[in-house]
Amino acid sequence: MDTKDQRAQREQLAAVRVAINEVDEQMVTLIARRERLIRIAGTLKADPAAVRAPARVEQVIAHVRSVAEAKNVDPVVVEATYRAMIEAFIELELKVQAHTA
Repeated sequence: MDTKDQRAQREQLAAVRVAINEVDEQMVTLIARRERLIRIAGTLKADPAAVRAPARVEQVIAHVRSVAEAKNVDPVVVEATYRAMIEAFIELELKVQAHTA
């Protein structure tokens, strides 16, 4: 038997999930924009070393950590997310760069 509190919690959780889905859709739109830019960058780089660019990766990580801290978001989560995303984009950019070389 459900209590009133349990029903309220389920309804609240359902609403939170809807909001998360909306945020995810916004994030995918931004990832698509980032991908378009990565594809352009891939055509402009001379070799795989320029694509991997570890110093640039660390600049991006430092930047997003700083933004996260300023917005009171867990910088560890942001860094982990960005490292995974960057790795995936490096693989994509390497493919783009190989086709333009």
